Amino acid sequence: MIKLMGFAVSNYYNKVKLAMLEKGIDFEEVYNRASKDEATRAMSPLGKIPFIDTPQGPLAESQVIMDYLEDLKPEPSLLPKDPYERAKVRELVAFLELHVELSARKLYAQAFFGGTVAPEVIAQTRKELDRHIPAFAKLAKFAPYLAGDTFTYADCAGLVHFPLISHATKTIYGEDLLASLPVREYLKKLGERATVQRVNADRKAALAPKA
Repeated sequence: MIKLMGFAVSNYYNKVKLAMLEKGIDFEEVYNRASKDEATRAMSPLGKIPFIDTPQGPLAESQVIMDYLEDLKPEPSLLPKDPYERAKVRELVAFLELHVELSARKLYAQAFFGGTVAPEVIAQTRKELDRHIPAFAKLAKFAPYLAGDTFTYADCAGLVHFPLISHATKTIYGEDLLASLPVREYLKKLGERATVQRVNADRKAALAPKA
């Protein structure tokens, strides 16, 4: 059985977890809060989460894991059959994660964790997001899913990243920079899926104060 290492508050952990649930892959969740101990680094060289332990050995980096899961269990597929359309789904994920979420991530220390982000970083991030979000919007279909009428692994990414980006930008800039996109309706649609309800419930439980 595959072991999924990480914790349920992490957006990238939940991306992989949702894909595994959608594909009906048996897995065990093993708590790891991005530990830097020797055992963790043996499986994830930078100590990043998520990573997985397979019967053949470990794998790190969420998108690598997503592709592995697709190869491991081709059906039900989270990618279209056509090679070009498969590439378009991967393009969506790359734009969302490398150009939108990664930019917004520079705000998270202040938006979520009580830290302080330098004013010049906040200003530069706003410039990036003002350029990158419209670029992403040219690719996303929201019809009703990101890539069209079928749930794909782009939606595993959209579910976990959009709420963080919206909250962070609203907290820092006083406005949700994703407001021009139909994100609210999209997330509501995803929320109809039992797998999404499971991921969201587990994340909420992980965030709840411990008694």
